Amino acid sequence: MSSAQPARRTWTYGDLAALPDDALRHELIDGEHFVSPSPAIPHQVILWNLTQLLGPYLRANLIGTALAGPVDVKLSMFTVLVPDLVYFTAERFARVVNEKHATAAPDLVVEILSPGTRRRDKGRKRAVYDREGVGEYWIVDPEARSVTALRRPRAGAGLTDVATLTFEAGGVLESPLFPGLRIPLRDVFRGR
Repeated sequence: MSSAQPARRTWTYGDLAALPDDALRHELIDGEHFVSPSPAIPHQVILWNLTQLLGPYLRANLIGTALAGPVDVKLSMFTVLVPDLVYFTAERFARVVNEKHATAAPDLVVEILSPGTRRRDKGRKRAVYDREGVGEYWIVDPEARSVTALRRPRAGAGLTDVATLTFEAGGVLESPLFPGLRIPLRDVFRGR
């Protein structure tokens, strides 16, 4: 008796684009297809809060553009991710974002963990973001009410945990991408 496994299908961006619109999130990681349901309400509340916290700052400081998901980040024909929120500096946005998707890694990626994506967001997607040159990655954990910020300490270095901030400890999120902006976690998790 053979124990051979059937060959796994390698998906491409063309396969993804040919799928009918089903309101699900479809992602590719190195040719492997992942499907996630629409995010739950607490997830959406946190995303809304982050958008509202970044919006006024970016309107007052014309340094870049933030986009709330779903937005496709097409890193190759075999890797297309749909982060919860992305940010591009103005110069990079002009170069790598078109009407359909981003064609290169964002300067900042934010993923809000959910039960179905927690392992992938902290594992495989983190590795892809690191490999593809994302400058900063925020992992928002609604259960722990925490944000882990990772960034590259210098050019050529990998993403490194800079801080894990918690709501309970009164954490305040800051980033060199947004000089002078302080984001209290009480505002990130408000209404959650």
